[in-house]
Amino acid sequence: MLLRKTAKQLMRVIAISALLACAAGIPAEATILQQLTLDDMARKSTSIIRARVTGSNEVARGGDVFTVYKLETLETLKSGLAASEVAVPGGVARGMRQVVAGAPVLRAGHEYVLFLWTSHSGLTQLMGMSQGLFSVEHTTTGARQASRAAAGEQMLDASGRAVRDQALSMPFAELKAKVSKALAVTAAQAQRAGK
Repeated sequence: MLLRKTAKQLMRVIAISALLACAAGIPAEATILQQLTLDDMARKSTSIIRARVTGSNEVARGGDVFTVYKLETLETLKSGLAASEVAVPGGVARGMRQVVAGAPVLRAGHEYVLFLWTSHSGLTQLMGMSQGLFSVEHTTTGARQASRAAAGEQMLDASGRAVRDQALSMPFAELKAKVSKALAVTAAQAQRAGK
């Protein structure tokens, strides 16, 4: 009898612990990203800039929390809506904490190439989460090197098949040339379609 009562109490403790873990916001689903090529990101971005992060703050917008990074634009690779900040999902605001898998963390004082898109509501975010963010470092020769780590989240290609992301690293001048080429091809296609 005592053993049965102890077993019931133990089961209640386990059930309550599981309920509390779910209520504490342990994510039930993982982030799934669509794989984007440099050409895809160049075409779909509303703007592409090389910028330095000057600071950040966290804001709640509806039921979502964003970390908003302030940007100092150093160079524009694709003109579009002027961007002085970028919002990355996740953070702590108004007593809410959200953790979003795949959301990168930008560091104040560091230089990045950002592939940006601005929604109809005016919120500017990174294209493809971490895919649209390249860290820019200066090499020992003084040249700039743009790189990003492979995204660790589940990723699907355009046909819906699971794929692995690859890290990318190249001289900044090469990245800039690839962006220019993708934009020129898009402009030529639009011109042919308009004739």
